[in-house]
Amino acid sequence: MLQDNLLLIIALLMGVSLLSVLSRKLNISYPIFLVLAGLVIGIIPGIPHISLNPDLVFIIFLPPLLYSAAWNTSWNDFWFYKRSIGLLAFGLVIFTAGAVAVVAHKVIPGFSLSLGFLLGGIISPPDAIAATSVLQNLKVSRRAVTVLEGESLVNDASSLIVFRFSLAAVLTGQFSLWKAEVSFFEVALMGIVIGLIIGHIMYAVHRFLPTTPSIDTAINLITPYLLYVTAEHFHYSGVLSVVTGGLFLSFRSHEIFSYGSRLQSQSVWNTLVFLLNGVVFILIGLQLPFIVEGLGDYSLRDAIRYAVIISVVTIVVRLLWIYPAAYIPRWLSSRIRKQEPDPGWKGVLVVGWSGMRGVVSLASALSIPLLANGVEFPHRNLILFITFIVILCTLVLQGLSLPWMIRLLKLEVQENGEMQELNIRLKLAEASIDYMEENYSEESATVEPFRRLKERYERMAENANKRLTKTEEKESDIAAYIPEYRRMLLELIEVRRTELEKMRRNREYNDELIRSKEYELDLEEARMRR
Repeated sequence: MLQDNLLLIIALLMGVSLLSVLSRKLNISYPIFLVLAGLVIGIIPGIPHISLNPDLVFIIFLPPLLYSAAWNTSWNDFWFYKRSIGLLAFGLVIFTAGAVAVVAHKVIPGFSLSLGFLLGGIISPPDAIAATSVLQNLKVSRRAVTVLEGESLVNDASSLIVFRFSLAAVLTGQFSLWKAEVSFFEVALMGIVIGLIIGHIMYAVHRFLPTTPSIDTAINLITPYLLYVTAEHFHYSGVLSVVTGGLFLSFRSHEIFSYGSRLQSQSVWNTLVFLLNGVVFILIGLQLPFIVEGLGDYSLRDAIRYAVIISVVTIVVRLLWIYPAAYIPRWLSSRIRKQEPDPGWKGVLVVGWSGMRGVVSLASALSIPLLANGVEFPHRNLILFITFIVILCTLVLQGLSLPWMIRLLKLEVQENGEMQELNIRLKLAEASIDYMEENYSEESATVEPFRRLKERYERMAENANKRLTKTEEKESDIAAYIPEYRRMLLELIEVRRTELEKMRRNREYNDELIRSKEYELDLEEARMRR
């Protein structure tokens, strides 16, 4: 039994890796491609049925994926756009749940409002990974990406809270709006508190104990699970606990990690998140045979009709919400108009069209119990089917059309990133020069290595300053040679690698020393390619 499961896991991981390579070849975002691939694989005769366990998603997959997303989110940007993020993560989730509840109650026979809110809570949160993976190679403003990432970090918590209250209402037949509101804020607030408490404990561990890069990486991998399980144990929001702890530790990472810990942790997390995301999305596609078989009394035609209607509602509701949420606060507050640039209708449309649903929605639907008060849970299989179709429609329809929409809108992104990079380079070079003049003035004048290093920083500062002030003569001519210059540097790295390989074959030096030099070349190439 263990061998069969292990073989299945290995096959999934290998399939994810190979299909991701194919998605890059076809220039399709890998979450979309993996869902479609899973769907095709799932209908092949003889393929073993692989069920998606909701407990597995919430405990194994969700904490590290949320933690990684929080870690890579800028706290300063998150806080600066907190109003926009909050309106989407809380306001839009509740608005979507309400709209879906009303439409489902009207359209589907015997579908109560409480079941409608249950369905709305399930399909209201867009998926973090789907949106960012689709947008990462597209020309989109940093503001749009920050808002989408921030929204997807928090909306899982709000949607799961709506889902739990709706599920309790269906199971007990009772619902108190006042109790629900109080519990909502209690669950959210205490989740944040637990995240901060554990975040401070982990900060102290990394900061004051004699850790190594391997120990730091191991603790960093355990932290999201500790955050999530602790909060859930006390019936608070594990999602907000993970997000809060991740944002706090990310903000303080420069204080607690050495360069070795940062490099090692980043490499391990990149690989882990890639595999977890891939497995999750391919598992979504593989669920279709189970879901269709479970429709029972519903015809496939009727189920598709209901699902398409709900899918359209989720897309339209987001577009109806996004423009008032973006512009009404600007109209009402002069302070907002001064602090934040006009997002423009095109940028708002891109954010509105980026509401792809994902694994949290499907895991929530799968976690609905089979029985309610001793009888079969009403419309459970239909809710599962609608959830799957909403994920498929939003992920495939919106995900594949988003690049086309951005090209059609001809978005003008004025991030001024090159100027910011030049300013950073100038300030770092000037700081280095000042330090050398203050502490090594005599050596910089008389000792050759010191003098050359100081001249290097002076050239760096001079070049950056000229490009910033645009006084460099024939700047366009010099800029034309920059790609060729970088290509030459990469070629020189390859030349040195070839020479190292000759040394290894001839056994001129020990392998450990050669590997250390190879690692230096890897870091240099990584810096050049970035």
